[in-house]
Amino acid sequence: MTNITFAQTEKPTYKVVVEAFEKNYTTNNFEVIFSMFSSDMKVAVPQDKLISFLANLKSQAGNITKREFISYKNGSVAVYKTNFERALYALNISLDNNSRINGFAVTPFAEDTTSETVINDLSIKASSITKKQSQLIFENAKTFPNQTQVSIAFINNGKVSYYGTKKNNDTISAIDNHKSVFEIGSISKVFTSTLLANFVMDGKIKLNNNVNDYLKIPFHDNIKIAFINLANHTSGLPRLPSNFDLTKVNLENPYKDYKEKELEEYLTNHLELSNKGDYQYSNLGGGLMGYTLSEIGNTTYENLLQNKIFSKYEMQNSTADINKVKGHLVRGLNNEGKEIPNWEFSILAGAGGILSTPEDLSKFVMAQFNPLNKALELTRQKTFEINDTMDIGLGWHLLKSQSKNIWYWHNGGTGGYSSSMVFDEKTKNGIIILSNVSAFNPNMGNIDKLCFELMKTLEKE
Repeated sequence: MTNITFAQTEKPTYKVVVEAFEKNYTTNNFEVIFSMFSSDMKVAVPQDKLISFLANLKSQAGNITKREFISYKNGSVAVYKTNFERALYALNISLDNNSRINGFAVTPFAEDTTSETVINDLSIKASSITKKQSQLIFENAKTFPNQTQVSIAFINNGKVSYYGTKKNNDTISAIDNHKSVFEIGSISKVFTSTLLANFVMDGKIKLNNNVNDYLKIPFHDNIKIAFINLANHTSGLPRLPSNFDLTKVNLENPYKDYKEKELEEYLTNHLELSNKGDYQYSNLGGGLMGYTLSEIGNTTYENLLQNKIFSKYEMQNSTADINKVKGHLVRGLNNEGKEIPNWEFSILAGAGGILSTPEDLSKFVMAQFNPLNKALELTRQKTFEINDTMDIGLGWHLLKSQSKNIWYWHNGGTGGYSSSMVFDEKTKNGIIILSNVSAFNPNMGNIDKLCFELMKTLEKE
């Protein structure tokens, strides 16, 4: 059967406006983009919010490298397939009768047919995984670019097994990569919170102590911030410090040049809190916690990790120092499957700077099942109720609706990697997934989705 479709063409007025948008986005003239908005749109999206959004978009995705008109949605919303340096998005724009922007959105762009030709070459030999698990892995991984690796640790009733995949030439095959090293992104915050728990158990600090008391610099307006509020994201700190200029950083390694001097300058002169006491996820908070603990310990964040966690649980291939990676490092990828540099978190390493392996992380999860590990137990205690389905402990998010038992979970994402990690203390089940799927890939949510779906297959066994 032949399908006949009628192609839509881009209207000249839209072409002019979108070209102007791209030009001003590239040159960081975000105020000019705001001036292109209609009066109603300016009320709906104030200038400061638009500038913040566009700056974050540029930090995450980079500049626009290619743009293609696709169609009109609902008659008036022009949809453009837009390739950024590190992401693929749909740019959605609508105009009023005066050619002013009265509708604007940046959303994930999903190709309709790219995954249909991907070949499933996954093996289920020796009963390492079930047929259902194999199918779940394939369905969630098939949209990722070639050269993507996914490495999974299965913890079933306290027993660990591994399964890995790699996509080459649109074929997904099984490989052994459980000893391979990946960036784990924000899962690092669980380890920073575990360091905090160690300091508490050792009697060096209390959770309600203020970090101010352990740093040599005064905080702006004498603002007080407690350790517990850094660990459960209720401090009121923003996601990133205000002197972290997203328009000036090296977008391929954004945290590298944000060092102690910049952090202290922020804390002393620019620190402001908003919505203190509410859950507000903050990379700055994780970084500040790691920095403060390092100051208390009079050593580096890396040394704290090695001495208090990695050596204790025999995590021999884990580090927060890219130069100390011992095992095979899987290179991070952008959306097109091209290798990109690793991120170096510098002074904010506590927020996302750790590299590890599924094998090492499985040892960390297995240690959670040992009641003698009191510091780990402390991290799992509820400290704040986020909503009806989720609480938070120290670092760990406590999921209340996925199962009859609480699941302890965290995920992570950087420019070239995505990860997800969940376990059930009572059943001694868990899933750990590390990958070189970019956090800016529009399908990166499949990593969390796969993690939860695989976890549920363990419950039924």
